[in-house]
Amino acid sequence: MTEDSRLWGQRPYHTLSYELNRQFGCRVYKLSLDGGMTCPNRDGSLGRGGCIFCSQGGSGDFTPGFRNYPDIGAQIEAARKKIAHKAPDGPYIAYFQSFTNTYAPVSYLSELFSQTLSHPQIAALSIGTRPDCLEEEKIQLLARLNRQKPVWVELGLQTIHPDTAELIRRGYPLSCFADTAARLKDKGLTVIVHLILGLPGENRKQMLQSVDYISRFSPALDGIKLQLLHILKGTDLAAMYQKEPFPLFSLEEYADFIVTCIERLPPSMTVHRITGDGPRSLLIAPEWSLHKRLVLNTIDRRFRERNTYQGRLCFF
Repeated sequence: MTEDSRLWGQRPYHTLSYELNRQFGCRVYKLSLDGGMTCPNRDGSLGRGGCIFCSQGGSGDFTPGFRNYPDIGAQIEAARKKIAHKAPDGPYIAYFQSFTNTYAPVSYLSELFSQTLSHPQIAALSIGTRPDCLEEEKIQLLARLNRQKPVWVELGLQTIHPDTAELIRRGYPLSCFADTAARLKDKGLTVIVHLILGLPGENRKQMLQSVDYISRFSPALDGIKLQLLHILKGTDLAAMYQKEPFPLFSLEEYADFIVTCIERLPPSMTVHRITGDGPRSLLIAPEWSLHKRLVLNTIDRRFRERNTYQGRLCFF
């Protein structure tokens, strides 16, 4: 192991923990929040039911919930209490996770995000959204807010392949993602992309083509979330899987594949996620994903076996 790896930890990629420590000089935790918005895939603008993998909570199953806490200050406090044993005083990243968090009038977004950033314990804002819900005036709003505190925009790409995008009901073309990511980056915003590994019908070659696209597109992208496909109760994906099961990664297969994915990314790209969490009460498969420590240890072991540390800085 190199001196750099002893200094920076055990993982040969640019981890989110390292990046947060670099930016803020300390550990920073995310608070998952709900902005009370829906999605064009749910309200009839593009379709109904959402993307086939998306739960009834719009992928925000860990938030306190807008219905329970419509006041954003109260919601921040409720979310903070959930992790008070780890970080009672912050700083925190306000992560708007549920549904599409720019799918609202600019006036609503301005009030919501401004109130959030004014909270003294909030150090940054992270917004999960779709590239087709980022009109120019919304990007300009985010750029203005970014001058107060850092603003991250997380775009759910999931795949570059049109057939898969149609199957999962993504609802926009790859060109829309490319254009929006470039416009966000041009305004100085931090851009993070989401990919799902294991979507039905995709083989490993196709998944790696999505990873390679992100790697080539990296000047406009700051970070990536590599998400293991979770099959959750109540989703159309679950109905599809129960009717005609399709292959899923085993733990060892996934560990090997995630190492391959990370080896193809630029070393400077921040890797925000390498597996993901499905709510225990909703998860159908793969069950091994519930054991997060086991998953991370298996991936770390695979990095060592592949000797990925050679020639790469290692970050904690």
